[in-house]
Amino acid sequence: MNSIVAIVGRPNVGKSTLFNRLVQRREAIVDSVSGVTRDRHYGKSDWNGKDFSVIDTGGYAIGSDDIFEEEIRKQVALAIEEADIIVFVVDVEEGITPMDAEVAKLLRKVKKPIFVTVNKVDNAMREADAVEFYNLGLGDYHTISSINGSGTGDLLDALVVEMPEPEPVDLEKDELPRFAVVGRPNAGKSSFINALIGEDRNIVTNIAGTTRDSIDTKYNRFGFDFNLVDTAGIRKKSKVKEDLEFYSVMRAVRSIEYSDVIILVVDATRGFEGQDQNIFWLAEKNRKGVVVLINKWDLIEKETNTMRDFEAMVKKQIEPFTDVPIVFISALTKQRLFKAIETAVEVFEKRKKKIPTSKLNDAMLDLVKSYPPPATKGKFVKIKYCMQLPTQTPQFAFFCNLPQYVRDPYKRFLENKLREIYDFSGVPITIYFRQK
Repeated sequence: MNSIVAIVGRPNVGKSTLFNRLVQRREAIVDSVSGVTRDRHYGKSDWNGKDFSVIDTGGYAIGSDDIFEEEIRKQVALAIEEADIIVFVVDVEEGITPMDAEVAKLLRKVKKPIFVTVNKVDNAMREADAVEFYNLGLGDYHTISSINGSGTGDLLDALVVEMPEPEPVDLEKDELPRFAVVGRPNAGKSSFINALIGEDRNIVTNIAGTTRDSIDTKYNRFGFDFNLVDTAGIRKKSKVKEDLEFYSVMRAVRSIEYSDVIILVVDATRGFEGQDQNIFWLAEKNRKGVVVLINKWDLIEKETNTMRDFEAMVKKQIEPFTDVPIVFISALTKQRLFKAIETAVEVFEKRKKKIPTSKLNDAMLDLVKSYPPPATKGKFVKIKYCMQLPTQTPQFAFFCNLPQYVRDPYKRFLENKLREIYDFSGVPITIYFRQK
């Protein structure tokens, strides 16, 4: 599982600029598709062969100056609880402010790696001024200029030293699939899990997970055998403010990275809201299988096409990744619970599906011959060969003479055809074009 790096600090010290610089190091995580910017404060990055998630707490501070301090305190407390590594950003121009001292006071009690990062250090004079930040009592500091990138390489070198070595992936290892039940508070996650487990408690063995809040519940009923990652413990706040959304996203990141298939529980009475979209895109970015459960369907007044219209609305919100199974359930009346689990198991099987190279070439090369990539600037792309890569999730490489001239619409066309021919419903697919 990847480490989570949280960027904390008071407003206007350059947290978001540093965040953008960290996550945009890889072109793969800069998505041009609509929707991915909805969770713009969460990103994926890698350095020296280690992948990690980055969360910018700054995007969640709200209101005017007089309530900033309380909000920042909440964000830092949440980051301390959920993140593995904390980057505390301060501003060399302003020196140590009372709010910086307040954040440092919280961080001094923490046993996690903390990196004091002095921003806006772009000359030797400011380098000397940064010495002041030893007074925060958090040890050594790193000087950077997030606007032009100086010092960020050294900071990343130090960050990845604190991250565990990635475990070698054994694709043959037959582990139980992990299904994470995620969603907004009050969507019915707990009810869904309780309805699945039922009264027969001997089918439940609690295994402490690698994270503090996710408990693996081994489920072996009706011929199914899997681990259910219970994330029902998202705190419920008396007032729904930005910090609730921040907390939910932090929990969702942790749970999603720990799982194979994400079961996203949506409250039918509230529709498919922004928070549901955020969690969906987190799952998609992490290349996990996704099943959407529309819960509390028993409370909805039905007409002839109610289910069809609701499904169309959800798919409109999650474009362009619309090939996702949507199951309408009621955890209270136990309606379609078996169907929900059956669908999640199917998605897991599709996610690890391997297509023989000869069969893949037979199907796809005929298709490419009939519908070749459009010519760009008078250049004709000829695709010679394709194969599925030996990765945990479905990824395909197409070898051609001019990979740089293949545009996104054609990639989506091939992705749709792969889905159509091989049934990858609920599973994100990655397609690469390589020089032959």
